[in-house]
Amino acid sequence: RRVLGEDHPDSMMASANLAVTLQSLDEYPAARQLQEDVLARSRRILGEDHPDTVTSAANLAVTLRSLGDYQAARQLQEDVLAWRRRVLGEDHPDSMMASANLAVTLQSLGDYQAARQLQEDVLARRRMILGEDHPDTVTSAANLAVTLRSLGEYPAARQLQEDVLARRRRILGEDHPLTTAVRGAMGQQDSGSE
Repeated sequence: RRVLGEDHPDSMMASANLAVTLQSLDEYPAARQLQEDVLARSRRILGEDHPDTVTSAANLAVTLRSLGDYQAARQLQEDVLAWRRRVLGEDHPDSMMASANLAVTLQSLGDYQAARQLQEDVLARRRMILGEDHPDTVTSAANLAVTLRSLGEYPAARQLQEDVLARRRRILGEDHPLTTAVRGAMGQQDSGSE
């Protein structure tokens, strides 16, 4: 900023990177402040359709969701998804990630049917493009299982969870945090349905 100025692309990238680090440290208010600034500058300097502007919006949306501002996150994520599908196509990894992120926000808002539609689409695409064992595919299956459980579709949720658990055990090992998270979710389902 001191040498190049706040509007220089390298300064904006440094701010965006710092915001992602703050996000990783769960320092969401500070991340939000930086991300809002970067997004406003990106829109003004680069334009709404520049890939860096869209990435800035996507990052801010994740922070907003983490802060519980689900409606604002949803609005940004819908814009990001529309842009990525239009520019990159529905099968691009960034488009699938945008769909997956929006679905998680829809879950948080209690819109389980809309979340399910997105999650089923993302899961089908990831299975076809990335394969059954790819970490993103397995995560998509796990997220869909949570939504199915929220919809009361316990047998379908259980079937997905068992598949996710088997894949995570085989790929990551029995003691990996993602493996134990699935086991915990399955235990909650069992105790909740009794």
